[in-house]
Amino acid sequence: MKDTDDLETVWNLAEKIGFCMLTTQTSGHLRARPMAAHAERLENTFYFLTDVDGHKDEEIAQSPQVCLAFADSKGQKYVSVSGLAEVSNDRERIKELWSTPAKAWWDSPDDPSIRVLKVTPFFAEYWNSPGTIVSYIKMAAAALGSAKPDMGDNEKVDL
Repeated sequence: MKDTDDLETVWNLAEKIGFCMLTTQTSGHLRARPMAAHAERLENTFYFLTDVDGHKDEEIAQSPQVCLAFADSKGQKYVSVSGLAEVSNDRERIKELWSTPAKAWWDSPDDPSIRVLKVTPFFAEYWNSPGTIVSYIKMAAAALGSAKPDMGDNEKVDL
């Protein structure tokens, strides 16, 4: 079934890439920053650890619609996820999400400034190309001919 395959592709790409640019809205402008994503496909949710003093928490409180942009530019694979974000002080979830890279920002999962950012996706779009070299060859061939290049799969997926 195509829809199931597309859902699997979105989750597989997001999990494999791991990092994304989280885009929030502030005073009518968009702002993006890199974040380590914890994809939980069974919950249809992306989780992040964030700091209570971060501006993104205030921005999400004002406008909870966000975009997560995952990119593997070398592999020519991309996922854009649009969803609704919320910030909580779920201490159990913080302990579940804690990993060695988090030590760069906090001493332990018990740090009182850590918060959980939860994004529930509405829909996603992915681009899954065969890779940089193959893509360049296809673009070059298309430039010499009249047909558009087949750059791989591109699908919109309701989550």
